Amino acid sequence: NTLSQFRASSQQYYIPRMFSSSVLRIARASASYPAVGRVSIGAARRTVAASPAVSPSPAATSSDAPPSVFDKIVKITVIDPSGARRVIPAYVGQTLYDACSTSNVDLGPSSIGSPQQKVRSSTWTEPLYGEGATSGFDHVILQSGNKGVQLVEPPHSNEIKMLEVYWDDDEIFPESRLASQVEISKDMDGLVVYVPDRIVDDIP
Repeated sequence: NTLSQFRASSQQYYIPRMFSSSVLRIARASASYPAVGRVSIGAARRTVAASPAVSPSPAATSSDAPPSVFDKIVKITVIDPSGARRVIPAYVGQTLYDACSTSNVDLGPSSIGSPQQKVRSSTWTEPLYGEGATSGFDHVILQSGNKGVQLVEPPHSNEIKMLEVYWDDDEIFPESRLASQVEISKDMDGLVVYVPDRIVDDIP
């Protein structure tokens, strides 16, 4: 019992004394440097208050946003023989025929072989030795003022031949193309395509 009472009294004496010693050391440190803490905090507050708003860096602009599928989609307006207009989406890299077919726009059958050639640059056209267009049902008339149409690869000899075989001279225009031979590009956004009266293609 005596030992327990001694330990209890020692702890009661030691803890307040240790606490008072710690408080005394903090007070002495604060007395030695009274202005440093106050000036530092005040200066920091003034610096933050006076700092201008941080504007986004050029690296954080929307141009550096991750790629999106919407960057590869353009809108095309299709006008049918009755004059009705319809806006359809088209993916960059697919053919105009595929874009119309996906949106249930009837252009007639498309029967084509492998590409005859591919323009790779202003100085290099790669021969691919395909037969190109083999029918002319999918005749469309492209909007001449569209930037993408001006940059599209010109028709090859087989495409021109199929247009002449399947359509009369008064039905062919400088803007006439076969939809299966026109590749969609980003510059074709807003393109207007006119679909003339279809050729009968279901005769047995």
